[in-house]
Amino acid sequence: MNDLAGKHIVLGLSGGIACYKAAELCRALVKEGATVQVVMTEAAEQFTTAVTMQALSGRPVFTSQWDARPGNNMAHINLSREADAIMVAPASADFMARLVHGRADDLLSLMCLARPIDRVPLILAPAMNREMWAHPATQRNVKQLRADGATVLDVGAGEQACGETGDGRMLEPDELLYDLTRFFQPKPLAGQHVLVSAGPTFEAIDPVRGLTNLSSGKMGFAIARAAHEAGAQVTLVAGPVGLPTPRGVGRVNVKSALNMQKSLDLLVPSATVFVSAAAVADWRPATSAEHKIKKDGSGEVPTLSFVENPDILVAIAASPRAKSGELYCVGFAAESHDLEEHAQAKRKRKGVPLLVGNIGPATFGQDDNALLLVDERGMKELPRAPKLVLARQLVAEIARRLST
Repeated sequence: MNDLAGKHIVLGLSGGIACYKAAELCRALVKEGATVQVVMTEAAEQFTTAVTMQALSGRPVFTSQWDARPGNNMAHINLSREADAIMVAPASADFMARLVHGRADDLLSLMCLARPIDRVPLILAPAMNREMWAHPATQRNVKQLRADGATVLDVGAGEQACGETGDGRMLEPDELLYDLTRFFQPKPLAGQHVLVSAGPTFEAIDPVRGLTNLSSGKMGFAIARAAHEAGAQVTLVAGPVGLPTPRGVGRVNVKSALNMQKSLDLLVPSATVFVSAAAVADWRPATSAEHKIKKDGSGEVPTLSFVENPDILVAIAASPRAKSGELYCVGFAAESHDLEEHAQAKRKRKGVPLLVGNIGPATFGQDDNALLLVDERGMKELPRAPKLVLARQLVAEIARRLST
């Protein structure tokens, strides 16, 4: 996938040690399909070189408003008109203060001021010492820049180049890449709170053994990311998987089906959409041994008895909020055969307006999938594609149903 294919990004660098991160960001933007035009302030050149940024972007770097390369000598006009977005990373405290006052005494600030505000968004990634970030003047400037239409991203926390620790670090390149990608995604779920369950559950037999399944959680995590990209507040309830939490998504880790039920019961009352993508175990051992069950050499095999786990989705779909339409429920069905028949039957049995079917053995642990959407009007196939692509398509389908 190239999420930024066809996008032209002007990457501005103001002075700060975080310029080293801008080099990696530039490389990541190009890898995602964007063309990148780098513009540097004089201060930025003290921390990295135009040669480095030219090598990474594949384009000559602009550093001066008096650059004679443009035929009309108006780099600030030409560069801003060509951009799909201007991202300044790092954006120093000084640079943001100058933007607030409409200063335009170097190429980068001049370009920010001259850009068509309604067509070329300005995205700022602050980077500074913790005391500078916390200073009332900086916070006033951030508030004013946002009021003026700029997108001022959050800052990171941690060790700083000066040796102090706290807020003010520029976000990491992968975080900035996600924020820029999200910026360009439509926001059909703005104002919604989406609750997603993902991954397997683990039902303990003894302290070291248990019953689980092959679900990797990748599809559910992709749905959580896609819902956040679409503007929703997102909470992810995840079974035991080793996947990183999507940026901007709240996460609750659980282990067993009963753990998952308890967490979801607490979260459902504030949600407007519930996507049940978790592969919850149907049964659990009736008892879990306090200590490891050991083989004694006798040849005797321990006998296990099972009890049925509660059907989490059925209970939530039958709740008053779901019945009244305040909560939109989406179920998942992982089948091994006869997908259409089983998915239709499962949607009716679960009592959900939309059920998403897939062939489990063909998708568990994989990065791609194929989905079958089933509702009261019929079925719709989403052909095999990367799971994030399918998640975005599913989120669009959910948003369309919510709007109608």
